[in-house]
Amino acid sequence: MINGKSIGAVILAGGHGARMHSSVQKQYMLLGGRPLITYSLEAFDRSSADRLVLVVPQGETDYVRDHILPLCNLAREPLIAEGGKERYHSVYQGLKALGKCDYVLIHDGARPLVTDAIITRAIEGAVSHDACVIGMPVKDTIKMAGEDGCASETLDRSRLWQIQTPQAFSYALVREAYDRLMEEEALQHGVTDDAMVVEKLAHHPVRLVEGSYGNLKVTTPEDMILAEALLKV
Repeated sequence: MINGKSIGAVILAGGHGARMHSSVQKQYMLLGGRPLITYSLEAFDRSSADRLVLVVPQGETDYVRDHILPLCNLAREPLIAEGGKERYHSVYQGLKALGKCDYVLIHDGARPLVTDAIITRAIEGAVSHDACVIGMPVKDTIKMAGEDGCASETLDRSRLWQIQTPQAFSYALVREAYDRLMEEEALQHGVTDDAMVVEKLAHHPVRLVEGSYGNLKVTTPEDMILAEALLKV
């Protein structure tokens, strides 16, 4: 809680991680000798969030409660909700399980290196602007591809950010946007993150807040190697 405002957090651990080429689901793979998802859980447990919801794949609630949570050093046990087919379905289930609060942070559990400072900046951004996303300016030149497979345009790098999580919002704002998204299937096409839902359906600007280049998303085996190295820094 900050300044009397209640803060919730939804942590997503529902991906299957096909690009990891592993029979073990990504969120349960060992990073530094511990399941990857435990790092995000502990980071948010240390934060100013009053309530935590962990969204897991359908049918895995008991497994997570019995085999994952005991490996975490947590001051409180999170609520566990089962996700859906797509990411936005899982976010919606997490928002419903969380229940009404003033602000909510939504985090991808595949970003295990999120820090206390990043979470604090996300909370402050939500309190100040009602909607913010963590990210960093891109470092590479970005080109737009044409239908012929050739570069059609070079984008202005100075205005481009790579978006990370957590993304933080007024709960009422993001819940209203997601309610509408769930009601109208045609709106769901191409939805890739929560900021996009708020921008398109609530018509609310989303503030960009600095994260860290180290706040990487573990998607491939190479990412796991890099995350292992960053843990030792």
